[in-house]
Amino acid sequence: MKNIPLNRAKQILIALISLFFILIIDNQLFAQQYKIKTIVIDAGHGGKDGMTRGAYSTEKDVALKTALRLGKLIEENIKDVKVVYTRTEDVFIPLYERIGLANQVKADLFISIHCNDMPVFTQRYISGYTRKKGKKVPIYKTRHAKSTSTRGTETFVSGSGRIDEQDEAIKRENASMFLEENYKENYEGFDANDPESAILLSLMKNTFRTQSLKFAKFIQDQYVNVGRVNRGVQEKSLAVLARAGMPAVLTEIGFISNPTEEDYMNSEAGQIEITNCLLKAIQAYKLSVEI
Repeated sequence: MKNIPLNRAKQILIALISLFFILIIDNQLFAQQYKIKTIVIDAGHGGKDGMTRGAYSTEKDVALKTALRLGKLIEENIKDVKVVYTRTEDVFIPLYERIGLANQVKADLFISIHCNDMPVFTQRYISGYTRKKGKKVPIYKTRHAKSTSTRGTETFVSGSGRIDEQDEAIKRENASMFLEENYKENYEGFDANDPESAILLSLMKNTFRTQSLKFAKFIQDQYVNVGRVNRGVQEKSLAVLARAGMPAVLTEIGFISNPTEEDYMNSEAGQIEITNCLLKAIQAYKLSVEI
């Protein structure tokens, strides 16, 4: 291990002690004065980032429709809360700009809305037989398909993990960054060789972890209350949540690869139920933190 010069070690110690007292003060203020005044609603994907689709609809369109309906519902039912959207039309917004907007407007909650999907798998099958030299020989073909039976909802909060440990859903959500021209610069979070930088980043990522998990659970509880399949709350390395300066979640409202759930998410009744679930979760979380 590389030795850290004494003065550098002192700087790290001072930074840690300062952050410790700041967190104590912030937590006290959070408990005594915290009010949810601004909520940023993020409709996932958009524009050129719109390849995920079901039989007849796209994730980006369903997410936008849900986001706009939820925003209107919040404005009608929680009068003291301002709603800010990352997008209100079919345009591509880089992931870092989405959370950057939330930080800029000093949002108190960030909600990213997505539809889940199943990965395509390749299957080799026998389509028939032919005869060669008097022997029956199978004819093989390949087809590409995806599971259409997987269903349910899940909500993510920012967590850590190596790239090779991420499941297909997370790889799909993070893939949006590669559509950005300067993605290497945009997601260069810190210098891995700088001990102080690593310590500070670790503390920052955990600042809103408890609140994010709490809010995510409220969301999943509401889905369960209306009979949705609960796939749980999970911590994953999601680029869109990585630099959130507030409690932040990404919620998958259903599987667009499942025909029944695709119909549900596109229907008026489904839209009403989903957005009501999210509204009730926001109200429950707001009530729990505004003591």
